[in-house]
Amino acid sequence: MINKLASVSSDSKIGENVVIEAFTTIYDDVVIGDNTRIGPNVTIYPGTRIGSGCEIYPGSVIGAIPQDLKFSGEYTTCEIGNNTKIRECVTIHRGTSDKMKTVVGDNCLLMGYVHVAHDCIIGNNVILANYTGLSGHVRIDDFAILEGKVAAQQFMHIGAHSFIAGASLIRKNVPPFVRAAREPLSYAGINAVGLRRRNFSEEDIKLIENIYRILFVQNNNISKGIHSLNEELPDSEIKKQVIDFINSSEKGIIRGLL
Repeated sequence: MINKLASVSSDSKIGENVVIEAFTTIYDDVVIGDNTRIGPNVTIYPGTRIGSGCEIYPGSVIGAIPQDLKFSGEYTTCEIGNNTKIRECVTIHRGTSDKMKTVVGDNCLLMGYVHVAHDCIIGNNVILANYTGLSGHVRIDDFAILEGKVAAQQFMHIGAHSFIAGASLIRKNVPPFVRAAREPLSYAGINAVGLRRRNFSEEDIKLIENIYRILFVQNNNISKGIHSLNEELPDSEIKKQVIDFINSSEKGIIRGLL
């Protein structure tokens, strides 16, 4: 159902059972999947692709051009997955020539006033709480949770199943499976509660605890910690995931226990 007070371009593609409420504007070159609900006073700009079963609440602006002075009008997109909820006054900008797109995955929740800048890549089942702001080129892996008023610097990488405490400033990459807090942002233990909720075995949780005990508690040097990991713990997919994340973090990772 499209409200007669909404403005929907004839060059957009609207799926079945889509609700578009009053005073919403949908521009050309927009695709909206089946069973999605768009609330009142939403603006959806060209190049936006929205999946099925999504909910977008009043005041949100999706697919606006980047706030990047290097942007020169190149064709880019803003892509939202399936079953994602975008609450009031969220802003998500489309990409630049870096990645050519901004992506929010499936089953995500972006709470009120969240900002997702150009070229961010957000995985599936991610939660960004109120007033969280992501600068350009930020990557967030699956099942990460950022509490309210978190701010992430450009090009940061936040690992899967991590948990960032409210009002944190992210200036270094955050490895998978950890809780991070304090200022400057530091390791504050593993995200054991979240891991249990996602049916990680107790054996895997203990392994993750041992990995970060070696990295952040027993060692004050990351390269030395990785050497100890390889010496003390058998190979496993979880260990490989942590080491690969650290080795690919050119800008460094958060610090260990203070």
